[in-house]
Amino acid sequence: MKEEAKLFKILGDPTRLRLAVLLAERGETCVCYLAQALDEPDYKVSRHLAVMRSAGLVQARRQGTWMHYRLSEPKNGFDRHLKNLLMTSLADHPVAKSDSERMSRSTCRTQRKK
Repeated sequence: MKEEAKLFKILGDPTRLRLAVLLAERGETCVCYLAQALDEPDYKVSRHLAVMRSAGLVQARRQGTWMHYRLSEPKNGFDRHLKNLLMTSLADHPVAKSDSERMSRSTCRTQRKK
């Protein structure tokens, strides 16, 4: 139960919960898209993602100077159910819908430089 409680504690923060919902919906995503979706500065989003990464909730991949994050692969039934909850039930929440809409309109700075 300690690992499950740890995940709930991490997701108890609204910003981290919003990030988890976006990553469940979109898959691997550059931090700049996530920051624009949440309408928060990159450094704040990166800090929250670092907490999620240290808990094993997300994995990161560097591409140049930008980090791309995705939810970690489920290790057990609990993880699968949690990911499903994030993808389905919470995706219909008004805040999650707004975040998703903002992300749809955002452009990543890594793409704009090309």
